[in-house]
Amino acid sequence: MILQAEGLTAGYRSRGRVLDGIGVTLAPGERTVLLGANGSGKTTLLGCLSGAVVPTGGVVAADGIPLQHTRRGLTDHRRRVQLVLQDPDDQLFSADVGQDVSFGPLNLGLSEDEARERVAEALDLLGIAHLGERATHQLSYGEKKRVAVAGAVAMRPDHLLLDEPTAGLDPDGVEDMLAAIARLEAHGTTITMATHDVDLALSWGTSAIVVTGGRAVQGPVAELLGDADLVTAAHLRIPWPLELATRLGWSTRPRDLDEVLRQLS
Repeated sequence: MILQAEGLTAGYRSRGRVLDGIGVTLAPGERTVLLGANGSGKTTLLGCLSGAVVPTGGVVAADGIPLQHTRRGLTDHRRRVQLVLQDPDDQLFSADVGQDVSFGPLNLGLSEDEARERVAEALDLLGIAHLGERATHQLSYGEKKRVAVAGAVAMRPDHLLLDEPTAGLDPDGVEDMLAAIARLEAHGTTITMATHDVDLALSWGTSAIVVTGGRAVQGPVAELLGDADLVTAAHLRIPWPLELATRLGWSTRPRDLDEVLRQLS
């Protein structure tokens, strides 16, 4: 499924316009990273793409079919596109993990047996099957993050939009989250990830969207994060592998430590 936004504008009374005529395309199988300063509109863009935020102008479309902000339109859209917020406590509200993850499938009208099947599948993909009966208030922050993702995965979406999925996690927690994301991709889910971590964005992503000044620039991740003017305007920094390559005069754009070491050998 191709998820697109064209001419997208959105804003808030307290802040005015945040997005100003944005156009982006999320292609199936593409690893897209969404970058920008705090307040740049990344979360607003994700909200518009998921249907959680109603834009003031423009169109969000799935496979060319415009999103309709009606009950039926949103229900159909959310079968295919799910958003997971940065703070898991904004999404976890049931007494235990199994109940929380089953909420979406049950609201689709699935039987209890079908919902249980989806819950088991989602918990397994996230590597947290052992947490199925755990009370949500007893979870660690990293566990809460993965349970929140599992709740979205249980809807079996084509596209999963993750807002800062690794924020606040220790190194082991980051590895666990990225391993879970890899399993979701292998299962056929397309992932878009908002992040402030430019090194992670470079090593993980294939496509990037940089939001700055209400507009969005989309392109290959190494190309955009190597653009000093764009990075400066977006209040980001050039990832260390690209900075190293520039200083050493390399024509290649290494994306991680392994590629740097291959270049040096």
